[in-house]
Amino acid sequence: MPHEPASATRHLRRLLELLAAGAPAEDLGAVAVEARDSGAGAADLAEVERATEAALRVRTTLRQHRRREAELTALFDTAGDLAALRDLDAVLRSIVRRARMLLGTDTAYLTLPDEEAGDTYMRVTDGSVSELFQNLRLELGEGLGGLVAQTARPYASPDYRTDDRFLHTGSIDAGVLDEGLVAILGVPLLLGSGSGGQVIGVLFAADRTPRTFAPDEVALLCSLADHAAIAIDTAKSMTDARVAMAELAEANAVIREHSVAMQRAEEAHDRLTDLVLRGGELQDVAAAVAGLLKGDVAVHDGSGRPLTSVAVHGGGRAGEPGDAGGTEEEAAALVTAAESSRAAAHAVFRDGRWVCAVLAGQELLGCLVLFGRPDLDGPDRRLFERSSVVTSLLLLLRRSVAETENRVRGDLISDLLTAPDRDPAGLVTRGRRLGFDLDRPHLVLVARTGDAARGRLADAAVQYLFGGGGVSAEHEGAVVLLLPCDGTGPGEAARSAAGQLGRLTGAPVTVAGAGPAAGPRAIADAHAEAMRCLRALHALGRDGHGASVAELGFLGVLLGDLHDVDGFVTATLGPLLDYDARRGTQLVSTLRTYFDCGGSLTRTKEALHVHVNTVVQRLDRIQALLGPDWNTPEQTLELQLALRLHLLSGDRRPQK
Repeated sequence: MPHEPASATRHLRRLLELLAAGAPAEDLGAVAVEARDSGAGAADLAEVERATEAALRVRTTLRQHRRREAELTALFDTAGDLAALRDLDAVLRSIVRRARMLLGTDTAYLTLPDEEAGDTYMRVTDGSVSELFQNLRLELGEGLGGLVAQTARPYASPDYRTDDRFLHTGSIDAGVLDEGLVAILGVPLLLGSGSGGQVIGVLFAADRTPRTFAPDEVALLCSLADHAAIAIDTAKSMTDARVAMAELAEANAVIREHSVAMQRAEEAHDRLTDLVLRGGELQDVAAAVAGLLKGDVAVHDGSGRPLTSVAVHGGGRAGEPGDAGGTEEEAAALVTAAESSRAAAHAVFRDGRWVCAVLAGQELLGCLVLFGRPDLDGPDRRLFERSSVVTSLLLLLRRSVAETENRVRGDLISDLLTAPDRDPAGLVTRGRRLGFDLDRPHLVLVARTGDAARGRLADAAVQYLFGGGGVSAEHEGAVVLLLPCDGTGPGEAARSAAGQLGRLTGAPVTVAGAGPAAGPRAIADAHAEAMRCLRALHALGRDGHGASVAELGFLGVLLGDLHDVDGFVTATLGPLLDYDARRGTQLVSTLRTYFDCGGSLTRTKEALHVHVNTVVQRLDRIQALLGPDWNTPEQTLELQLALRLHLLSGDRRPQK
């Protein structure tokens, strides 16, 4: 039978085995109980008990070393995370997770102040199950975290709900209750040390059961909080650095862009100025601007009329000047846009095109119009606006030349109208030297305005004729304009001039037209007719309008040089004469009889030997053909004169 080891020796070996296996303290304490139960002697039992106490101390020391090793490993790993900091949230989540693991708590979390909102919010949580708790916001100074932030010292509460050392609020207590937390430890996130330290947040570890946190646990959480504070401060510094670098890069880009734009603008300005100084025309400037801006450019005068054709980028050309807007509505829209540009001191975008006012001081000389560039950016927009300055220089030069030439031509017009028969050949020769041929057909316009605007009318006439080839001069208290014939009648030309000159002078301008006329004598006669028409317009109260003698009815017959009776009769009675000719009716004779009978229906039906209803039906037809105003005093006077002339001369109108 084998020899049994001594009782004390066997129990001591058992203690060593349990200690090596890392058994719990309860198992180590059970060895002494077993020795007592096995009947060990007093000396052996005392030795086993002393060995058990030593084993328990060794076990505690080993646990402390292992825990310290785990803490150091966690701190080392945290430091490594900070060294490779890429994502602040990831680092903070790692710190909170390690705090929960090392302290063995149910949850851990970290709060930071919200400077804009003026409160504190949950930045990171680990182990939390309550959405209410995770979205909790705390006013400054509230709860355990508020106490930690105010004192910059750690605080531990074994039972949060009964702890009265800090300010409880309904929202915080509700969140803590919803999470089920009882024991809470909070430590400050400190930047700096001593009295100059700044609390930038609070790190927490919490259990759902009562617990007293040991000093080494508090110290461990403080170490992790220090790392979290460094992480936050480092991330903020890196963010500030990135923002500063981005702002610096943006500033450099703006400076480079501005430098390029300035250089381009300077080159463009030099190019355009050189073009003007070398005697370039408006079309050349428009083509140059179109090439610089890669769009289509046109120049218009102050009344919206096109002065150039549309210059296509690349220096080409498409269409005639009217392509850029020749109707009165389009011209008015351009004037409105140019006025907006003048008020804003910048180019404006209207109706799919850019418009920039061309100014001389505050005087609107015209406007530049750019098509095909709705996305005009800052540098190109400034270049377009600077181009308007060069355009204004060219327009001023051209107007100065035109005014000088116009004064010389004005002397010729005065001689022409005063003594057309003195030296007609010499007048024609002088005209050709000044650039216009008196032997070619011209329309003659005579314009007059009130005393307040009379001094502006001559300048307005120069602007109106600018670029169109006509000439103007002051004569006998009015302004005379000679326009080359382009198929427009004298009345239409007079109305157009009245409208444009009225806008340029800012006052009503009355214009009378005559012609076309060719040669000194004919032009002088046309001027005399236009003057008679102008006086008639004033007498009729039609100031501010434009017309020719042919449009003044019987007054035109009296005032005109040709006394066109047939034209007056046709213009007045034409619809009735044509109707009678086509239908075989007697509207003209009925109207004559109606007037002869003083407008009496009864006397008219007796004179015509028809029923009164027939007279009424014929008069209704006359009204439908002549218009509702046929029976007004002015109309009846012209109708009766036309009827009398038609009766005296017979129907000499050409038969259709």
